Amino acid sequence: MTAKLAGRAAISSISAQFLRAMVVLTAIGLAGCADVDAMLFGESGTEQETAPPAGPTAAAPTPAPVQAAPLTTETQPAAAVGTVATITPVTIEPGSDTGTAVSKTVASLRSQLAALQGTLMANAQRYGDLRNSGAAAAGAYHEARARITTRLQMGTTRGNPELVAEWNRAQSALDQLAGNINGLSAVGTSVASDASTAHYMLDQINATFNVSGAVDEDHRQLSVLQDETNQSIVLIDRLLTDVSADVQRQTAYVATERANLTVLASAIKNGDLYGADLGSPMLPAAGAPRASAFGYSGTPLVVIRFDHADVDYQQILYAALQQALQTRPGAAFSIVAVSPTRGTASAVQLAQTAAHRHAQEVLRSMTDMGIPASRLAVASATDPAATSSEVRVFVR
Repeated sequence: MTAKLAGRAAISSISAQFLRAMVVLTAIGLAGCADVDAMLFGESGTEQETAPPAGPTAAAPTPAPVQAAPLTTETQPAAAVGTVATITPVTIEPGSDTGTAVSKTVASLRSQLAALQGTLMANAQRYGDLRNSGAAAAGAYHEARARITTRLQMGTTRGNPELVAEWNRAQSALDQLAGNINGLSAVGTSVASDASTAHYMLDQINATFNVSGAVDEDHRQLSVLQDETNQSIVLIDRLLTDVSADVQRQTAYVATERANLTVLASAIKNGDLYGADLGSPMLPAAGAPRASAFGYSGTPLVVIRFDHADVDYQQILYAALQQALQTRPGAAFSIVAVSPTRGTASAVQLAQTAAHRHAQEVLRSMTDMGIPASRLAVASATDPAATSSEVRVFVR
């Protein structure tokens, strides 16, 4: 009884971990970057179809001897994708009919276990296929991203259509990874259902030992079936653990790369390489207080003077933000539109309008670089010493 309760607790813990992973997956959202596509490139994502989780397999009405073939979650991909636990299904021993009512129950339970082994094989094979598919998609994504960063590093034109095409390929590969996560979720749901079925079968086997009218052979076959069921539970537990870990790991990976793609889109638009997403390393820990008000004082982090058309400030701004966040990961920023006070009242008003427009442009650039909008605020000021409209960025 103690061993049975411990087994139930273990499988419940694994199932709970898997369900928590599903909540995380739903919360962060794995849809394509529709806003970035619409702004820069148009719609390029492809919808991923997800197969519904397989339902429980019906038990066969008559017993049948089963010799399960060796099963592994590793298929034969073109390239190795990492180590995956090998699953060798349990060999189910056939039994003879003793003519008792208990013997018929044993035959039915044996048939149900055979069906469960078939489901386990299908889920393990599907898991291996999804891992191989995900590895291929990840490789395609990193190849496209490497080509983009290489061209940007060497220097290229703004909005280069060749890099736009590479960006679309990278996004398509990331969409495939997101679709694989949905497939893994379906496999995990099916495996969790198998775990419940296996434990229910074990309860039935234990109860059958107490049924009267059995012969010694019936109890021997029940003992063998009990061992085979316990071994099946171990295999199901292992597969559920692997699937749950993959879902959590790939969910976090796709979320991070979505943010990096957004930064890369801005870099392609400006024809200049930035770096990694600034939002990822600076996110506050859970429970960290958020800034309730924004202000500015002291020396600005960077001053951008808009004294001519097409001011190229993005790379300097990115470097300054990166340095500030290395010192203060939880920093917020104030973007101040500064206008001169020289000239007529009409000229001053026009200068203020231009400064505010430039401040909004800098705000968009900073969000493209990964700074959350909740950490940014825009203000206005005048400076008699200014000769043109400026944008000054302060760290708060």
